[in-house]
Amino acid sequence: MFRLVVFDLDGTLIDSRRDLANATNALLVECGAAPLLEERIGRMVGDGAATLVTRAFDASGTARPAGALSRFLAIYEAHLLEHTRPYSGIPAVLAALGARASLAVLTNKPIGSTRRILAGLDLARYFADEAVIGGDGPLPRKPDPAGLQHLIARAGVTAESTLLVGDSVIDWRTARAASTRVCLVRYGFGFDSISPADLGAHDRVIDAPDDLLEM
Repeated sequence: MFRLVVFDLDGTLIDSRRDLANATNALLVECGAAPLLEERIGRMVGDGAATLVTRAFDASGTARPAGALSRFLAIYEAHLLEHTRPYSGIPAVLAALGARASLAVLTNKPIGSTRRILAGLDLARYFADEAVIGGDGPLPRKPDPAGLQHLIARAGVTAESTLLVGDSVIDWRTARAASTRVCLVRYGFGFDSISPADLGAHDRVIDAPDDLLEM
């Protein structure tokens, strides 16, 4: 039985693809570039805002201007919760899991945006403030295992009793580096980044949040 369950945010707890894509495309258009398909932008998410912005300009064939990252963050911050919602069943799953284990969030998203989204979607109540780690704090971003290891130490559990739930190869690599178990969500918009050939015998893949309760 897992004593700590750590969740990725975008593509795992919340469907934020449209708001991320809209902010990215608004930035591209401001800079004279053509917008990209929402699905294509979704596949660029996972390594943090700076990498997303760089990938978007590379894909558009346009040079990334100075100040692009700060402008993207400003645009996105103004529209964080326009379309973003928890995936179906997430609140009930968190309530059930929270009665059995400690819960945490480990994301490469800036911590300010992360906290606003969790509060705005009424998900913050499932996570202690200290159990939410963003990508712009003192710890390195995923797939570096430091954030996950910090959460394990904070909860006073072992890596073997920890499950990382995510939707991308970044999450898979993070779990591998920290020697924890991993559960990958097929419904997440980062799942295409995962090669089935890389999955190990103990790696789990689920199709809906409710499937977590069966683990």
